[in-house]
Amino acid sequence: MPGPQDRGGKRMADDHVEVVEGWIVCQSRPWGDEAAVAVVRRAIQGRVDELGCCMGSGDLDLPGSSNWYVPDIAVVPRELAKGGGALLPDQTLLIVEVTSESDAETDRVVKRKRYAEYGAPLYLLIDRVEETVTLFSGPGRLGYTRTEGPHPFGAALRLPEPFGIVLDTSEL
Repeated sequence: MPGPQDRGGKRMADDHVEVVEGWIVCQSRPWGDEAAVAVVRRAIQGRVDELGCCMGSGDLDLPGSSNWYVPDIAVVPRELAKGGGALLPDQTLLIVEVTSESDAETDRVVKRKRYAEYGAPLYLLIDRVEETVTLFSGPGRLGYTRTEGPHPFGAALRLPEPFGIVLDTSEL
């Protein structure tokens, strides 16, 4: 399934256009979400570089489903990112979603289920509504098998290998 596009085949003006369970979702990210994304980017940038990866908000396709996601952050091997097309969740090392009032349940339930089903190894949920962080790992067809959290903002959260770093959530 091709990603959300206008009639000319080009990306729509809003880069955060997703297809979630068959529904086209267009939303801009609130400044609080942007700030949370910036905190995570700063915290993991050095390790991302060491791993030969890049991070961004590129398209993730979920073949065979009616979904096309644009995560707040996805960490992917640099070589895969050079391809120019959408990637699959199992090609990521980490996916980060930051909730806001309008999409909290989607990030908490729908995306968590789908990212696990499609093999994303680590899913970090920064829940700005509940002011918690939760790390999901051990993906499978029925969901993630391991959950670390939810922890309140301010708690230190260890990101497992290949990251092997502690994320300070006090600035979220």
